[in-house]
Amino acid sequence: MPKDNLVYVGHMIDLAKKASSFIEGLNREDFDSDELLRLSLTHLIQTIGESARRTAPEFRAIYPQIDWQGIVGMRSKIVHDYLNVDEDVVWDTVTNELPALIEMLQQIMDE
Repeated sequence: MPKDNLVYVGHMIDLAKKASSFIEGLNREDFDSDELLRLSLTHLIQTIGESARRTAPEFRAIYPQIDWQGIVGMRSKIVHDYLNVDEDVVWDTVTNELPALIEMLQQIMDE
């Protein structure tokens, strides 16, 4: 398997961990009142999506447990429809989706 795929997976893990660390000890009200936090998390999600987009389709097919299409789709939403990014989705992604994604991606790296 090309090493580039693992570089992108590693980048996704690093960014997801960074996003998770940004909200450690915070709640939704903290998120809502902090524009820099909201912008930072949105950018990190966008960059995670870009890394996912750059993995090879053959690589993604090996790991169907990861919602590659959803991750890339969220990146596209942020980039192309930035005026309509739903902050409820951003918060949910960081608090609920990224921890599981980190675990699944780490399993790939550990193979």
